[in-house]
Amino acid sequence: MDRTITFIRHGKTAGNLTNCYIGVTDEPLTLEGEKEIQDRNYPEADIVFSSPLIRCIRTSEIIYPALKPVVIDELRETNFGRFEGKNYKELSADPDYQRWIDSGGDLPFPEGESRQEATDRFVAGFDKLIELSKDYYNISVIAHGGTIMGILSNIFGGDYYSYHVENGEGYTIDLSHDGIFGGLYPRSFLR
Repeated sequence: MDRTITFIRHGKTAGNLTNCYIGVTDEPLTLEGEKEIQDRNYPEADIVFSSPLIRCIRTSEIIYPALKPVVIDELRETNFGRFEGKNYKELSADPDYQRWIDSGGDLPFPEGESRQEATDRFVAGFDKLIELSKDYYNISVIAHGGTIMGILSNIFGGDYYSYHVENGEGYTIDLSHDGIFGGLYPRSFLR
């Protein structure tokens, strides 16, 4: 059976508005974030998966009110450690931040995860999702920017950051009946 999987990044939070590293902090959507999600046109889904964090659960409730999301813990955002809740301006004098920048984001976040550790977790969660959705055609995944970048770069290769997506936007991919991924389509969902 051929399936379509749509990844949607959650709506805006207060931390997103100030360009902060918001990973494991369980921030709610802002009113603006909720409105932006309500004003978009998302594809129909037979089943919805979500990160356990409230910003994803709420985004799922707005887009798919008739579907209870299947929560997969491994889809939660990267743990940014000491950088959590701070933006680049606040971190600019931190030598650990400069080392992390100089590494192209490859070093682990101090007291947090590395990009590879987080990606391995995201992929494990995605594998669960694939197994749980085998009887569905249209699958939606409400997750975080890092989660989406990690999964897509693992499937399609290329640079992790080339799969960056804004809040409320995403990608659709195809999964053939024989397990082959293809058809990567960026999606804005604007009406």
